[in-house]
Amino acid sequence: MVFGEKVRALRKEKGISLRKFAAQAEISPTYLSKIERGEFPPPAEEKVKAMARLLGQNEDEFLALANRVASDLTGIIQERPKIWADFLRTVRGLPQDEMKRLLDQAREKASRQSSRGK
Repeated sequence: MVFGEKVRALRKEKGISLRKFAAQAEISPTYLSKIERGEFPPPAEEKVKAMARLLGQNEDEFLALANRVASDLTGIIQERPKIWADFLRTVRGLPQDEMKRLLDQAREKASRQSSRGK
């Protein structure tokens, strides 16, 4: 499903009118309508994130649907491009449960390191 179609489906599922949703997302109803019909590309990052929050969706997944990556991730990758590129390419084919296990381990390690630094 493309971005606009997903926004429309979720908005309707939640029973939110186009005008009300546009007001909540701080965009014009005409602009939202054109996004939903695929006549305009998805809006800028902050508007996509706002739409995700309003629709109860994960911001990163919504950004991916909009063919975007969060700007903070771009900065993180640019700090150490080789290691992040190698890491992402390596874990790309792992099953989701294995990636979750790695994520949990990394969070635990980061938490221990931050508590030592306090």
